[in-house]
Amino acid sequence: MIAHVDDALHEIVSTEALSGSELEVVFDAPTKDWAARRNAPTVNLYLYDIREDLRRRPAGHLEERDPSSGHVVMRRPAPRFFKLSYLVTAWTQRPEDEHRLLDSLLRAFVKYDALPPRLVVGQLAEPQQPVRLTIGLPPPEDRAFADVWSALGGELKPSLDLVVVAPMWTGQEFPAGAPVEEGLTIDASDLVHGGRDEGRRLHEPPPATMPTTGTPRARRRSSR
Repeated sequence: MIAHVDDALHEIVSTEALSGSELEVVFDAPTKDWAARRNAPTVNLYLYDIREDLRRRPAGHLEERDPSSGHVVMRRPAPRFFKLSYLVTAWTQRPEDEHRLLDSLLRAFVKYDALPPRLVVGQLAEPQQPVRLTIGLPPPEDRAFADVWSALGGELKPSLDLVVVAPMWTGQEFPAGAPVEEGLTIDASDLVHGGRDEGRRLHEPPPATMPTTGTPRARRRSSR
């Protein structure tokens, strides 16, 4: 899934932001050592954070039906959504050229609320969900761009925060049981064959009992 997102972003940067120029597009960590080795104008899309978007985690399962009968044959958990955060930077010899590149990058991404369908392929396309993206939004409260640059060991540099929200299947699948047929079937073979006498006794009324008027001693006393 992440590789397909990388390919889609590379395509947008190469064909729309750079308009066929010879700039290099990479996904390296922009550390101080990397910056020292760089010797050509470069656009860097560094994936620095991956986390699930818990607000979009759905409940329940999705049903897969047989196309001919319409019966449910499989149930699977709904796809989960993961936020892939990219630090987008431009590297040239002059700050003015870097600013122009950032402007082109911003214009290329700001017109998209989601990746174009032609770029949503492979595992990225399997959940059949739009792949949302945002550009230049403020970072979450628990993270600042200065902290990212500090972790990389480099100096703070103008950058764009590009976030792609990509769906992913969990890989769990639960086969459905056979469909329930209409009607109710009762097996009464025990009553019809081997249990004929038992069945008759169950339906016969209990034997009548004669009421008694007293004990034998009481009857002898009453006859005197």
